[in-house]
Amino acid sequence: GSVVVFAVISAVLFVIMIVFSRPIAVLMQAPEEAVSLTSVYVKICGSGIFFIVAYNVLSAIFRGLGDSKSPLIFVAVACVINIAGDLILVAGFRMDAAGAAIATVAAQAVSVVFALWMLMKKKLPFKITKADFKVNSHCKRALKIGLPLALQECLTQISFLALCAFVNRLGLEASSGYGVACKIVNFAMLIPSSLMQSMASFVSQKRWSRKRKKELKTRCLLELGVGVLIGVVVFALVLLKGDLLTGIFTTDTDVIQKGYDYLKGFALETIVTAILFSMIGYFNGHDQTMWVMAQGLIQTLLIRLPLAYYMSIQPNASLTNIGFAAPVATIFGIILNIGFFVWMNKSQKVYLKKE
Repeated sequence: GSVVVFAVISAVLFVIMIVFSRPIAVLMQAPEEAVSLTSVYVKICGSGIFFIVAYNVLSAIFRGLGDSKSPLIFVAVACVINIAGDLILVAGFRMDAAGAAIATVAAQAVSVVFALWMLMKKKLPFKITKADFKVNSHCKRALKIGLPLALQECLTQISFLALCAFVNRLGLEASSGYGVACKIVNFAMLIPSSLMQSMASFVSQKRWSRKRKKELKTRCLLELGVGVLIGVVVFALVLLKGDLLTGIFTTDTDVIQKGYDYLKGFALETIVTAILFSMIGYFNGHDQTMWVMAQGLIQTLLIRLPLAYYMSIQPNASLTNIGFAAPVATIFGIILNIGFFVWMNKSQKVYLKKE
């Protein structure tokens, strides 16, 4: 069912990214000299969207089977190939944005092949036939639970495009610095994201047992603690040595400084996101995806974007102030989720049944 749903989504994204690549670049307010490069990057990623989506679907299938190690291997393979591709195509052949996009798509494609090979070797608790690839009741259930999360993620990514447009107003160096900073941000967010997925899977499997209620509570607090501890380490690294991190991706001193400026404002996000994502994982495990969507849209559309836009139009606009909009929105989201957690428990929305 998931394969059918995401195949359709991939087809739609393929058309949009290929046909509207240049309007998308213009909409993002990319500097004039970067519009063509941005358009090429979007087209290439659009061409490989099937691999990108398939990679994520296969990783989700393995996690659903209780195998979280295989997705880690897929990520490792993709990272190695992506880095090697960047070094060869961008640094070696000077292919700029096109080389980076090709490296990304190639990394996902190899990971998909590797994942399919492992899936075929794995002893599955069910048999897959051609007749299974059709719209069925599982597609509808997946959409019912997953559509709110998908909608939230889609709108959130659109909001990031808007944020990118705000930054682009500050010039090419600021835009480049923000792009470099985003690479570090994406890396820093990997652990909170993984803990969120782990939390959701564990909660959904254990929440129906009264006898395992204590185990559930202990596991949730443990994951929260691990996330915060790692967040503190990353916070210190980003805040104190952010210029060394941005220097890995560029030798331009101005771009390095601009990227570091953004990281200074963003740094607190590495800690508060660990708390927020743990909460989101908990609610996802309880099928409270409508709430997860609502709180995500509230903090993104009502807090982060307006604050980032306000900071970007100030006479002394800086990437540090724009970056600080992220942790402010996340802290607001934490407050919202604490309130919902209290309400959910009082309203007995958590259904725990005897084994």
